[in-house]
Parts: sequence; structure tokens; C-alpha cells
Amino acid sequence: GTKDDREPVENYVVQRYIDNPYLIGGRKFDIRCYVLVTSYIPLKVWLYRSGFGRMSNTRYSLDSIEDTYVHLTNVAIQKTAPDYDPEKGCKWSLIQLRMYLLAKHGPEAVETLFRGMDDIFIKSLQSTQKIMINDKHCFELYGYDILIDETLKPWLLEINASPSLTASNQQDYDLKFKTPSRCFNYN
Repeated sequence: GTKDDREPVENYVVQRYIDNPYLIGGRKFDIRCYVLVTSYIPLKVWLYRSGFGRMSNTRYSLDSIEDTYVHLTNVAIQKTAPDYDPEKGCKWSLIQLRMYLLAKHGPEAVETLFRGMDDIFIKSLQSTQKIMINDKHCFELYGYDILIDETLKPWLLEINASPSLTASNQQDYDLKFKTPSRCFNYN
């Protein structure tokens, strides 16, 4: 038949809820990492090593699966919590998070975790490499959101193209402000 005779394509979201997240102080968190792609063919990727952990404002529990303050860690959700303090925020630098994990689990386990995250970055980019428009005059900054489970396994939550770099407080500014300038200093 003709193009108009075909059934419409259905879109699906396939996901799995990770019910055993790694907790800090009884709270769920995820990690935001920034990845700069300067070329898809050949693939050239730069990882900005100063990401951050985003903590939930509320203690984790599976008893209230509908409570977004417990289960979603992004700031857009957390800042609407009744007891959210915008000056305190809910973020740790990736360096703070790494030091915490090193103290709890040792260097071998933490290195394995971060190698697993690197693997997620590379494999996700390779999976779309052939269909991405490659313009040598352009680049793309991606914000990767990674969840860690209680076995220190990293899970990809989502990838944001052109992620927001606006800051909600001074700590947020300190965590993000170098990202854009470093993007323009890569050759």
C-alpha cells in the first residue's frame, strides 16, 4: 500500500523500576554527569569529571510508590517539597560522592562503578552514532542521569540533550559554572 495506508507507529517507553537503590542517609540519589560530543564519525567524547549527586529530600520507602519526593531526585521535583530549603539544596559534588563511596566500599569497588558509568556513556553514544547528523562545526552537550543500586551497579535513567545549566543557589552555581566554559576550550 501507500504511505498513508500504513498503521501509525506506536511509541513505547520501556523501563524497569530499580527498587534497591543505593541510599545515603536513607535517601535515594542519582548522579548527573556531563558528556560533550564533538564528533560522531569518528566518535570523539569528552567527560566532564565534575558532575554531582542529586539527593531526594525525603527518606526512601517502597510503601509510597506514588510519592514523587521519595522516588524522583531531580531538582524540578524536589524544590516543590514542603520542607525543601533552597539554600541547603540536595546536591553533593561528584568528588564528595566518590570520597563517601571510597570510605564505605574501597577503591576497587568504586573504580568498577565508575568504569561501568563510562561504559554506559560510550555504549549509549555508539548505539545512535550511525543516525546522528555529524557536522564538524557543531557539538552537543548531554546530561546523563545515572542511578546506583545497592550492589554499586550503575543504571542509566535518562540522557538530556542540551541540559539546563541554570543554578538554583550558590552551591548549584559552584557545581555547574565551569561546564560551559570547558566545552569551548576543547579542540
